[in-house]
Amino acid sequence: MNKRWTDFKNSADYRFVPYIMAGDPCEDATIELSLALEECGAAALELGVPYSDPLADGPVIQRAGIRGLKQKMNLEKTIKLVSKLRERGLKIPVIIFTYYNLLLQLGENRFISLAEENGVDGILVPDLPFEESTYLKEMCSAHHLALISLVAPTTHKEKLHKLAKEAEGFLYCISSLGVTGIRNEFRDGLNDFLKAAKENAAVPVLVGFGLSNREQILQFEGTSDGFIVGSAIVKKIEAMEKELISDREEAVKEFKHFVESMLPVYSR
Repeated sequence: MNKRWTDFKNSADYRFVPYIMAGDPCEDATIELSLALEECGAAALELGVPYSDPLADGPVIQRAGIRGLKQKMNLEKTIKLVSKLRERGLKIPVIIFTYYNLLLQLGENRFISLAEENGVDGILVPDLPFEESTYLKEMCSAHHLALISLVAPTTHKEKLHKLAKEAEGFLYCISSLGVTGIRNEFRDGLNDFLKAAKENAAVPVLVGFGLSNREQILQFEGTSDGFIVGSAIVKKIEAMEKELISDREEAVKEFKHFVESMLPVYSR
């Protein structure tokens, strides 16, 4: 793994990893929002690629994808956007969140080449089964990219152990079944699932899907190494769409205040 992943792994912090959609509401706003998230204490960034058939995404992120598509954002442009983030000083790992159909259209070799050229650190492909990921995982490993693994409370024990041991970057533990979205409560047994993942993982274990406030985030402190927030952040971006285009400086300040209000004080 590269230095950014090494720093991520060695951090003693309760890691905050936000998700935003590339091109929502426009490319320049994505750049400013990404930098603002790093300033808020983000340990890594998931950058979503707009897609017309996002199987794992709930309505909030689906609408963000539509906004991104209207800006003509695609996988190649999203990867190249990371280079612009690096030029602006972004230091944290960036993970491209995309679906396998888009990856096939671009070409896996082309993706690897572009990712290396533009400062991408990893990829997350939610609709690529573990059993069919060997080729992509080998390509990523050979080029110091992390293929992020997803596990769920329903993942069989033996498979969970195998995925946890082989995970790169971090292990993404899904808190709930179904699609992404803000939730008021989580299923019983989730902490036991996270503990089982941590017992076998050689990388930080993060929990995501549904976390939207400080109380929920603190619920998993100790049983996870960090947390992923997507829909709550994307929903705020949606509410500020006009301001992020017309009065971006003030809008980004408001956005940072919102993000900081949901985070534990020591994670920023």
